[in-house]
Amino acid sequence: MNQLQVVGVDDEYLALELIKQYCAKTDDIKLLATYSNPKEAMDFLQHNEADLLILDINMPGINGIELLQNTHNKPLCIFITAEEQHAAKAFELDVVDYLIKPISFERFEKAITKAKEYHRFIKSKNIVEDYIMFKSDNIVNKVKLDDIFWIEGFGEYLKIVSRYKKYMVLERMAKFEEMHRHLGFIRIHKSYLILKSHIVSFNSRMVQLRDGKELPIGRTYKNNLKEI
Repeated sequence: MNQLQVVGVDDEYLALELIKQYCAKTDDIKLLATYSNPKEAMDFLQHNEADLLILDINMPGINGIELLQNTHNKPLCIFITAEEQHAAKAFELDVVDYLIKPISFERFEKAITKAKEYHRFIKSKNIVEDYIMFKSDNIVNKVKLDDIFWIEGFGEYLKIVSRYKKYMVLERMAKFEEMHRHLGFIRIHKSYLILKSHIVSFNSRMVQLRDGKELPIGRTYKNNLKEI
């Protein structure tokens, strides 16, 4: 597993030292920096990426909640604080955990484990396939997205038109669309599904694809195009 890149921020010297000690004892953790001044931490985060912030809340100048809210490319966060009253607000920001001082190493390690698991989950979601697989004529086919021109629906069947071949697939358009929307497919007509990346231009009636093909836009699907 890749190391989790961590920044610690706490205006209390002893608390910051404890974060350093606990991080040093924890596997797959790289402590990039620690700050007692939250404004200096914000400046660091503007120019550097971190996977996880370990933050105190009540600090001079700017508190931990404000720091997290104003951080570009917001990392995961574990709050470490002496006060319980901010917990509801903290979890509105989707923090990984909320620890009340004093904190044992076992409790710290448990929070870090949660952060690692969530970070691994996020990374897996961001892996985008560049192909789809489907069954046609009793053969499982693997076709690159870049080679797919458009998909046409015929009731219970789909026709996948690619650069090299046309495939007939026993599957409804709505099911295919739901399964593969995350890859960039967009419905433009009750009978047509295309990839957003293949659109060259469109008007109120037609979409032109990069292979030169023009396909009709269904009245109820115009908003799909306007949104992109």
